[in-house]
Amino acid sequence: MNPLYFKILHLAGALGVFTAMGAILMGVQESCRKCAAMLHGISLLLLLLAGFAILQKPPMELHYWKVKLVLWLFLGVAPVLARRKVMPMPALLLTLAAGVFAAYLGVTKSF
Repeated sequence: MNPLYFKILHLAGALGVFTAMGAILMGVQESCRKCAAMLHGISLLLLLLAGFAILQKPPMELHYWKVKLVLWLFLGVAPVLARRKVMPMPALLLTLAAGVFAAYLGVTKSF
């Protein structure tokens, strides 16, 4: 399969994660909160699967994918931290920083 399709799916997953995170942090209505949580979970799964499909196998000599996996885990936990009011505003800024750092690692492959 063309790697471009996997990149498009990966970007769609990233957009879905940040859209859902914004909806969760904005405190949308009760009926929409479940949809936002579903969008967040599905987008995280799409992001993970498309990311590993781009790699086609986990490269053991390059360790940047492990750092991106930790960032992915943080993006998965961030809505829980925001909903429980543990860190609502810092969660938004840390989520944005995690997304920017993951994009930087994906583009430069600096490790």
